[in-house]
Amino acid sequence: MAETKEIRLQINNAFKISGFTIRREASGFLAEQLSDLSNNDRLKMIDKITAHLLRQCVSQPVLEREHLVIAYKECCSLGLEETETALNVIDAFNVPKISYDNERNKFSKDNSSDHLYADPKWKAQFLIDRYTLIWQRTVRNKLFAKDTLPSMESENRFQLRKVEVLLSTSSKVSDVIVLGLLTQLTEGKYYLEDPTGSVLLDMTQTRYHSGLFTENSFVLAEGYYEDKTLHVMGLVLPPSESRAMSLPYFGNLNTFGGKSKSLLKNSQNLLKIEQDNEDGMIIFLSDVWFDNLKVISKLKTLFAGYEEFPPIAIVFMGEFLSCPYGYEHSTQLNAALITLADMIMPFTKLREACKFIFVPGRSDPAAANILPRPAIPNTITKEIRDKLGDSVIFTTNPCRIQYCTQEIVVLRQDLVTKMCRNAIHFPDSGDIPDHLTKTLLSQCTLSPLSLGVQPVFWKHADALSLYPMPDLIVVADSFPPYTRSYLQCQVVNPGSFPRTEYSFKVYVPASRSIEDSQIPNEDT
Repeated sequence: MAETKEIRLQINNAFKISGFTIRREASGFLAEQLSDLSNNDRLKMIDKITAHLLRQCVSQPVLEREHLVIAYKECCSLGLEETETALNVIDAFNVPKISYDNERNKFSKDNSSDHLYADPKWKAQFLIDRYTLIWQRTVRNKLFAKDTLPSMESENRFQLRKVEVLLSTSSKVSDVIVLGLLTQLTEGKYYLEDPTGSVLLDMTQTRYHSGLFTENSFVLAEGYYEDKTLHVMGLVLPPSESRAMSLPYFGNLNTFGGKSKSLLKNSQNLLKIEQDNEDGMIIFLSDVWFDNLKVISKLKTLFAGYEEFPPIAIVFMGEFLSCPYGYEHSTQLNAALITLADMIMPFTKLREACKFIFVPGRSDPAAANILPRPAIPNTITKEIRDKLGDSVIFTTNPCRIQYCTQEIVVLRQDLVTKMCRNAIHFPDSGDIPDHLTKTLLSQCTLSPLSLGVQPVFWKHADALSLYPMPDLIVVADSFPPYTRSYLQCQVVNPGSFPRTEYSFKVYVPASRSIEDSQIPNEDT
């Protein structure tokens, strides 16, 4: 009895300091819940509950029993704060727009309203924003950054120039390095463009470094300027920057998306859940044809295999039908999804513990070939959502997945084919996935292509951003599967599920490892 009084006194004192008056029934309830805890743990829980109630902006300072019941329950759920979520799927149209302030050398969130079809000025603005990101990152690189002390200056430092500097001179300028957009302002002639102007390029003697150089990509052009022409001796991609180098410029700003105002990557509660779940995994499959009997059979084998140990999520990426797009496509997909729901229903543990995430492909209904692509319409997915409830999530292409402190970007796009077909120079050596990985991370975007090749909603181009670097980028491509790592960021292609003998990729967040998996062929 004496111990209970002591606990209630602790509770009353803590709540008084926070400006609350607590009813006798409320303090009695809380004392009963905390009686089994040690003194230190009890004080931590009391502080956590008071902090939680202060954030709730309770309308009156007198707390009733029901206030404490709700607060205690929410503070005990997984040990997470209110804004912390273990798994969060963020659609492309909810990705925050981040802008760079040149005066303060800091990033801030732009809260302006976003329309799907923006004003014409945004056609240029989204490229200017990307140029600004790459410029501020490049000038900080050790190759270009100036030392603070004159004695520390090195001859190996390079000086970046703007296009306007070249246009303002009539004499020859040697040893020029310019960052700009590679573009054709007139057919057959390439120009380098930045916000200050454009200059004609002579690339007859150009030596290309590693990467895939496409029109509408940002490049560093090295050479000399003469007769109103930049004679390019070397063309190289802008240097990439690891996440650790980028973060000081973002502070605790949530750049990834979701309800939390702060960056969940720094959450110790989520990190503990992530590390404790050593066997947790996320499965990625692409070209999952729900109208193909063989694919459905293999999926049933997959579900049966994971029934006892359900994964965190299974990410299905389109196209979801094997037949070409036609007027009955929506009806056929609706029927195929109902069949899938009926197949999942018997797997009780899997259905209750796992999330089924659907990312549409180019031929899935019903949207134009413009990125970001909206989710499959609710009219098609209503039946499967009614059957499986919150277990199924239909999202955009691309989308973002936050699992604890991990940041994952998912895109369904035949990117290798598009990048190679539109490259101004095909690499003489090296591995194509290596070139693609380096290109994407240096360009800070999932689509460094011209708008004629891959249209983009101008004001939602931030949904394609890869800056700061996420932990994992999944580019589901018809190209053979691969896994690459660059500056602590992994880029993965699971390959086409039916065309690669039913293989897929498994990501284990606790160890940050990628596993190659395949459903065995029962016919042999």
